[in-house]
Amino acid sequence: MAKINAKWHSERLRQEVQVVRWGHMGTPVLLFPTAGGDAEEIERFLMIDALAPLLEAKRAKIYSIDSVAGRTWIQGEGDDHHRGRTQNQFHEFIYREVVPAIRSDCKDPNVEVVAAGASIGAYNALAVLCRYPDVFRSAICLSGTYNLERFIDREKTLDFYYSSPLHFLGDLDGAHLEKLRKRYVLLASGQGRAEDIGESWRIAHLLGSKGIPNRVDPWGADWHHDWPTWRRMLPQYLDEFVPKAD
Repeated sequence: MAKINAKWHSERLRQEVQVVRWGHMGTPVLLFPTAGGDAEEIERFLMIDALAPLLEAKRAKIYSIDSVAGRTWIQGEGDDHHRGRTQNQFHEFIYREVVPAIRSDCKDPNVEVVAAGASIGAYNALAVLCRYPDVFRSAICLSGTYNLERFIDREKTLDFYYSSPLHFLGDLDGAHLEKLRKRYVLLASGQGRAEDIGESWRIAHLLGSKGIPNRVDPWGADWHHDWPTWRRMLPQYLDEFVPKAD
């Protein structure tokens, strides 16, 4: 299975970043890591193995990146302004650096990307779809954590607002919202250990109130907030979301 690892220095994030791709052809899927993960986390936790049938059938190409903003939140780096700015710049890095790299790799300047992720990765997948519906076609959000206020000490900054769908979605209007209404969000969650499906229902209600197509898929109490759950979920949903091979 083809694997390519690329690194470059991002001026937006002020550090070296890593982007990894698995697969030869197919729909590009940007799979965000969990909060503290790096670009190869999904390989270490056997997600690439779980997706092997889709990769081998040339239905999907999987891309992943380092969780720069997630680490900032989890490690409590800096103050509220720094953490909010890092999250906002992380999304700009995705839009202005990673998506162009994906399109260049796919040799298609207009190809649309599927965003996916689990836990805080689901938050990022939802956020980039909602912020940039001109380049993302759908979001597959697994066991999502959508409210990052728990990491804020005192002040919700503008950077935080612009990067948090739970906060900015209600104010969307005009052409941006019309474009987003042509996109789709899948919100899946187990109901076992460390899961909170209420987070998915809350964001689904907000999406629905703005006319953005979405659905919540509840999984049972046997499905926990952990990799075995996500390895079962993601291949199933990608099989639904990416075109069949010719």
